[in-house]
Amino acid sequence: MRLREASPKTVFALLIFIEVLWPQQLVPSHTPGNPAEALASYAPTQPVGRPVARVNGSVLTDRDLLREMYTIFPYARQHNGSFPKAMEADIRRGALKMIEFEELVYQEALHRKMTIEPARLDKAETAFRQQFPTPEMYQMYFQTECQGQRKVLRSKIQRSLLIEDLLKAEVENKSGVSIAQAKAWFDQHPGEFRSPESYAVQTISAVPPQTATAQDLKEARKRAEDDLRQAKATKTYQEFGLLAEKISEDDYRVMMGDHRLVEAAQLPPQLLAVLPKMQPGQVSDIIQVEQVFTIVRLNQYVPAGTRKFADIRDSLRQKLQQENVERLRAGLNSRLRKGAKIEEL
Repeated sequence: MRLREASPKTVFALLIFIEVLWPQQLVPSHTPGNPAEALASYAPTQPVGRPVARVNGSVLTDRDLLREMYTIFPYARQHNGSFPKAMEADIRRGALKMIEFEELVYQEALHRKMTIEPARLDKAETAFRQQFPTPEMYQMYFQTECQGQRKVLRSKIQRSLLIEDLLKAEVENKSGVSIAQAKAWFDQHPGEFRSPESYAVQTISAVPPQTATAQDLKEARKRAEDDLRQAKATKTYQEFGLLAEKISEDDYRVMMGDHRLVEAAQLPPQLLAVLPKMQPGQVSDIIQVEQVFTIVRLNQYVPAGTRKFADIRDSLRQKLQQENVERLRAGLNSRLRKGAKIEEL
C-alpha cells in the first residue's frame, strides 16, 4: 500500500473505524499487518488476536485475517460484518494465503537488508496521520493499535513500505506492457475481440419460497410493487445498488445487485423482451421470471461486433499488465514459500 495517498484499503479501514468503532469502546490489539488497515479489525464480531498461522516463527492472528477478508469482500461491511455462507470459506482461504504472502515478502525484504530512509518514513508517517478524519480518531488508533508508542507506529509503517518496495522491484517494475506488445497480442488473438451482444444490469428481486403457494406469489408481487416505487426514485448506479443491498431478495444483493456484463444468450427471454427497449440508466417495470419478480436497471448495452485496437488499446494494456502482475506475484510467492516454514493453526 502506498502511504503517500489514501488507497482503497485505507479508505475502507477508515470507514470501518467511523461506522463501527467510533460509537463503541475499543480494546487494545496488536497486528503485524499493514498499519493503515488495522482499523478494519474492529468489526461487529471482534477478533481476539488468536494465532491463525506462523510464518518462519512470526505469528499472524485472526485480526490480520479478518482485515484481509474485508479487503477481498468489502461488501461485508454493509452487512454487519457478515460474509455469504457459500463464499466465506473461500474468502478465508484466500485471505490467509495473502497475509502469509505479505509476511514472506516482508521477511525477504529484511533478508535483503532493504531499508527505508528516515525522511521517507517521516513523510509516510505524516501522510498516514492525515488519512484520519479527526485528530481524536488518530489518537484512538495510536493508543489501541500502537500502545501509545511512536516507535510501534513507525515500525508498522516501515513494514508496509518495505513490502511495497520489494513488490515494486519484483512485480510492478517487471510487469509493464508497451503499445507494440499489446498490438502484437491483439493481432495474435483475433477471436478475443469478437464481442457477443451483452447487457450490464443490476436487479432488485422479490423471491417467494421454493414451493410457493398462490398466496406466496401474491405477497411476493406486492413486495415487488413496493420495491418498484423505490427503485424508480433512484437516479444512479450507486443509489440503485444501495437499495438492492437493502431490499432485494436475490443473491446479487451483496454485490449491489450488479450482474456485470452478461451475454444476451445467457439472459432469460423475459428480460430480453424488455432490455432492448431500454436506455442505459433506465429502470424497468416488474418482470416475472418463473416465480421471481424482478426489477432491472440497465447500465450498459454492448452490441455484437469486433472491436478495433485503437478502441481497446489502453484497456488491453491494463489487462495484459494485470496478467503479468498475477504471474510475477505467483512466481514470487512460490519462490518465497520454497523452504519457508508455514504452519496454519
